[in-house]
Amino acid sequence: MIKKVNRMKAYMVFDIGGTYIKYAVMDQEGKKLESGKFPTPCEGLESFLQKLSQVTKEYSNSFELQGIALSSPGAVNVETGFIGGASAIPYIHGVCMTDLIRERTGFPVSIENDANCAALAEGWLGAAKGTEYYICIVIGTGIGGSIVINQSILRGASLHGGEFGYMIMGAQSKNPLDQTWSKTASTHALVEEVARRKSLAKGTLNGEEVFLLADKGDTIAKESIAEFYKRLAIGIYNLKYALDPQKILIGGGISKRQEVIDGINRELKRLRDDISTLRIEVQACQFDNDANLIGALFHFLKGVGRFNE
Repeated sequence: MIKKVNRMKAYMVFDIGGTYIKYAVMDQEGKKLESGKFPTPCEGLESFLQKLSQVTKEYSNSFELQGIALSSPGAVNVETGFIGGASAIPYIHGVCMTDLIRERTGFPVSIENDANCAALAEGWLGAAKGTEYYICIVIGTGIGGSIVINQSILRGASLHGGEFGYMIMGAQSKNPLDQTWSKTASTHALVEEVARRKSLAKGTLNGEEVFLLADKGDTIAKESIAEFYKRLAIGIYNLKYALDPQKILIGGGISKRQEVIDGINRELKRLRDDISTLRIEVQACQFDNDANLIGALFHFLKGVGRFNE
């Protein structure tokens, strides 16, 4: 008599990036059981689907997979499975990604935008756990983010909810669109400003090097970072008064530097007077590399009604 082997129930989760696709087999509590990554296929959609199907099949031999959760760049329509907008992976746009993967694997599939996944992860297991209403601001090449209310993403009529970087922060330029928050207060903007003031070629510096220069006493770097904190604080002030969330979280690689969180909060304290009396503070997101995986799993579980099982 052949003894039946009880395989553990789990979920296959993919985080689609422009350079690599990270994956993990995760349990219902968000714990990684297996994980890895592979280069994002450059040949096209067919290679992409083949690789995802191959990885899923390999782990389906060891685990009783319940479904596939995807974190993706672009303007993701979670209802239809289509990915609008643009990204570094052109072939994922304009097709029903959930249907294609479901047909290949036989598993139920969910998909969510990567920034939204990161925000959902914070509400489920991270810095916003137990918070009903919060926003995440992700600072990097640009500034993006998410608005979360009762564990659901506020998407907006055009799927642009949380695109904070489009806010116009000043009218000094002939073209106000040159003064958006992304163009004036992102990490990229900080690096470009320091390079320009030091007469360095574009691409010479990165964010980490700018902060190292400041640590060594470089005046231009220190002045630019101080202005960077001020510009971020002004945008956060606007968001607090427009949306009034319970918590404001800061994500992106730069948020791992405690001095950045402290610097923003220091500037926020200065933005108070007899009328503007709100005490505004930010804190760093808890998750980093695994945020998109955790959030994608949460989105899947919530969608199929298994979150509270």
